[in-house]
Amino acid sequence: MSGRSVVLLLLVLVGVLIASQSLYVIKETERGVLLQFGEVVNPNIQPGLHVKIPFVNNVRKFDGRILTVDSPSERFFTQEKKALIVDSFAKFRVSDTSKFYTSTNFEEARVRGLLAQRINNGLRNQVGVRTIQEVVSGERDELMEVLTKEIDVMAREELGVEIIDVRVKQIDLPKDVSESVYRRMNAEREKEARELRSQGQELAEGIRAAADREVTVIRANAYRDAELIRGEGDAQATAIYANAFDQDSEFYSFTRSLRAYREAFQGSGDILLLQPDSEFFRYLKDPQGGD
Repeated sequence: MSGRSVVLLLLVLVGVLIASQSLYVIKETERGVLLQFGEVVNPNIQPGLHVKIPFVNNVRKFDGRILTVDSPSERFFTQEKKALIVDSFAKFRVSDTSKFYTSTNFEEARVRGLLAQRINNGLRNQVGVRTIQEVVSGERDELMEVLTKEIDVMAREELGVEIIDVRVKQIDLPKDVSESVYRRMNAEREKEARELRSQGQELAEGIRAAADREVTVIRANAYRDAELIRGEGDAQATAIYANAFDQDSEFYSFTRSLRAYREAFQGSGDILLLQPDSEFFRYLKDPQGGD
């Protein structure tokens, strides 16, 4: 290989090296900062192909998408001094690249650690002024809104990041507290069940007493009506008998005697003890009924 070829090859290699050090690409999902001897000269490089001065400029890239920070579970005390174990997370993204670089040097792990610490401190303050009921359900949404605003202001001023949302994933009671709480809840439910049963028994007794009273009244009214009807029937029968007797007393006596004979001889017994001159044999001795 001639000397001229070697020179050309060296020039090509130097050109490729300079080009590789001069050209860089910022993706759509990335954010970039252009540095000159460690000083920020362009805090917001747009996505695309760009040129820099080799060995003078330096480019730092970082994720420009929405990121998540998971805060470790922490024990907080409520207004009643009851312990809660709260597990939370937050969504954030970089809003001020220059401040983000100067405060964290583009170290996401450092940002996550600082945010987790701030979130736990904010949760501790918010939980401490609320009851368990308010933290769990009553004012949970309000707590998250207030906490998000507070952390967002701090994160923008100190870290150059924007807090989009802070949420609680899970709220648990410590094991040493959950058993006592469970026993207390169980006792309260049993007490409530006993009260409901006693109220039900009281209502049942009242219903039974009212039903028994109504049955007694209905029976008394029915007996009264029956006696009235029976009395009216007896009165009508007596009137009919009296009317029949008035029309033909002898025939009435004769029919009564025949009915008495029929009823007397219908039984299974074949012996009848009566005096011979008894009134019962009046029409047997004389069909005319003479004495």
